[in-house]
Amino acid sequence: MDTSAFAPLGILQIPFASKLLPSACCPDKDLVVLISRFGGQDRLSLWNYGHGSKVWEVDAGVDESSVAEIIAFAWSPDGQSIAVVHDPPQITLHSLQDGSKQLTIPVPSSTHSRACRLAGVWWFRDVKSTNTESIPDIFKRNDVITGTAHAVLQILPLLDNLQEDSQKMTATDLFAFQGSQTKPHFRLPSPDVIDQWPSLFPDPLAASISSASPGKLPGSSEGLLDEVDNTNKNSILAVTDNEGYLHCFLDGSFPLGAVSLGSNLSVRSMFKDPKRPVFFAHASALNEHAVGATSLQPIVIDLSMLGKRHARDMAKLSSTARELMWYIIRVVKEMHIIWFGSETFSGARELGPKWILALETKQQEQFGHRPNAILDLTTLLVAGRTSDSLLDFLGSSEQMSERGTQKWESTMTEALVKLRDFSEKRIIPACQRLHLVLEELQGWSQLPQYASYELSLPDINDCLEMASRAILLSAWLASTARRDLSRFKDFISWLRHEASAANPTNDTNLQPRHDILEVNNYFISGLVTNAIDQWFVGPVPQFSLDSLGIPPEDDSLVSVLERARKLANDMTEMAWRNTFRQTEGLEIDRNLDALLHELAVKCRTIFDRAAGAVCRLAVTSATSELSLRLFSAKYAQQSTARERTVALDEKGEFLQYLAMPLSSEQGAQICVVRLRFRNEASESPLEVGIALLEPFLPVEGEESPGDLDLLEADFFDDECVVIVYRLRNISKPTYIATLRYSDLGYRVLRADEYVKMASREDLMLEAVKHWKEGHLPSARSPIKRSRALVGCNAGEVSLALNGRPGRRVACVLDSKGITLESFDVEGDADDAESEGETL
Repeated sequence: MDTSAFAPLGILQIPFASKLLPSACCPDKDLVVLISRFGGQDRLSLWNYGHGSKVWEVDAGVDESSVAEIIAFAWSPDGQSIAVVHDPPQITLHSLQDGSKQLTIPVPSSTHSRACRLAGVWWFRDVKSTNTESIPDIFKRNDVITGTAHAVLQILPLLDNLQEDSQKMTATDLFAFQGSQTKPHFRLPSPDVIDQWPSLFPDPLAASISSASPGKLPGSSEGLLDEVDNTNKNSILAVTDNEGYLHCFLDGSFPLGAVSLGSNLSVRSMFKDPKRPVFFAHASALNEHAVGATSLQPIVIDLSMLGKRHARDMAKLSSTARELMWYIIRVVKEMHIIWFGSETFSGARELGPKWILALETKQQEQFGHRPNAILDLTTLLVAGRTSDSLLDFLGSSEQMSERGTQKWESTMTEALVKLRDFSEKRIIPACQRLHLVLEELQGWSQLPQYASYELSLPDINDCLEMASRAILLSAWLASTARRDLSRFKDFISWLRHEASAANPTNDTNLQPRHDILEVNNYFISGLVTNAIDQWFVGPVPQFSLDSLGIPPEDDSLVSVLERARKLANDMTEMAWRNTFRQTEGLEIDRNLDALLHELAVKCRTIFDRAAGAVCRLAVTSATSELSLRLFSAKYAQQSTARERTVALDEKGEFLQYLAMPLSSEQGAQICVVRLRFRNEASESPLEVGIALLEPFLPVEGEESPGDLDLLEADFFDDECVVIVYRLRNISKPTYIATLRYSDLGYRVLRADEYVKMASREDLMLEAVKHWKEGHLPSARSPIKRSRALVGCNAGEVSLALNGRPGRRVACVLDSKGITLESFDVEGDADDAESEGETL
């Protein structure tokens, strides 16, 4: 027996007790994920087992104040993200590079109670079928149909990138050593309506918004050289809970709804047909002794809508609408801060009232006059006469210094220019793009093939009206800001002229270049009270075009043709007629902020309902009697079975292998079950084969039973199973070894022997019964390749494997959770030393 097999890759000494899950190994890198608990909260850490170093460590909580427990995690198909499920129910996506939280996916509260806990997570890759007979996409449309909203958005100019999208660097970040930055990236907190909006992974370019990294834009030369990684495209993230619900997410982020698999059921294992959107879930339930049993028959979940492109098109529309809405909300928030200020920033709106207040204070306290600043300013403007208090204020006050006047002018000018430009160049184009997306959704709602999405045409029409109303209000705001900017420039010019005349020490005498009427208008509607305030305060605008003096449009074809016929027959009908009422619109509500929030809530409701269509139309096999059958299973003790599912090619069938370690006085055995299923709902497996694998230690060429205690066993690939064992009654270390299971002689059970079995555990007990009765001989397999572990000499162990070609790694964690050993399952220690590797 070779006891020096498996070249060691490294030994990690972990400072805190950690947990090792079966899915801990990175699919394509020398990395492993561990879970540790510190301060009452789970932490996720990534380790390089080849170098023995920690790459990063992050808290599991959704925010800093929450206490979360990590239930399970899964790797994305491209190996660049980690999906983590928490308790309380929450799903987060973390980057492989630095562990940062890429996305937080809320679990809909309508599908679970307070006692609900997430149970498992799987991330299935979409296997793309190659069709050589189809005409190649020579125009590289990236699966975008010509004429759709996304096709139009691709040819539109990109909206300006917002400052919040880019990373804000401090002096510490700029001059710190690489890797020593401690502060997280700055992100503007998003409202709940944006967080709960169903969306794919954020893609600003798809919404015609400039990205934060201009070097990767499609139009740049560098962007053309970068290959787009579509490994995660059309992949499905499946998350289950303990109340029998299956939550599905397209591309790992877009929620597709929840499928009910049965009350009081939780999914133990899951497999996806690589060619169809069909899932096979093995559910488990607890009996009266609180012992779990896993169903032998899988529950078949058919998500037929994923086989059509409609589901992804809907996800892209929802994601684009969300990006545009979030862009608009951030722009309006920035405009609000510019005008009214924030906790740390004084807005431009406060400067005028502060100046008037300082003048009235001087009038009352120093001169004893009744404060009336606007009257004194108007008298000075019209008649050239000034009061003593105003003359003293213009000549000697702090507010009238050149520095104070310059600051007032620059602040107001910058604020009004930004209000004007943001309205015209950001909000209006973004609302127009959102209107374009809603128009396509409006067309979908009237087509029968999209009826399953339950799109409400009245709600979509309301959203279109609100988007149009937002465009009109934004144009109105830009016009108001432009008018106020002109009036303010005249006011500040007049103010400088009067200050120069009132200050005898000033040698320069400025010539008046202001318009008296514009300055007077600014006294009335700009200095103390401003019309721009109405765009940020007040109720949600509900006005119509008729209330603004715009005649209602009659867009019916019959009416247009009738009017054209009258104009052709009678030329006098072409005379201008003022048939509608004109109004200044001063009594109309203009709260753009409230309008956009109302628009976001209604749009999110529409897309949220449409996103759940995939799971609403899911077809599941009969599950009504499954929980009762599992509850009445004959098993007597809790046991853990490892699973490996292998898809078959042409017959439409798949094989499932189960391995359950069994320890008794006669020695250690592994019960291996081979199940053959058809890719459709069936009452029972097509074939059931059982075998008992009995490992033993060969001693000097002779067979020796060698009493073993199996600590862990799991499938490594299609041929081998990895075991961790310890010798009984002998003070020797713990060993890791491999055994072959692909060439076992399985005893095929008759249909009447397994058709009434409800659980895997019943099948395992039946196998032991056949073995004890002598009907099932055990297959004795010698342990030919093994290696002693440095630690793990006592207690239980945890095992994580990666049997992919080119990786072939096994990781073992001791019972204390502080020593992790990793091995190259295919390499030998002698070969590693000869190649000069440092162990």
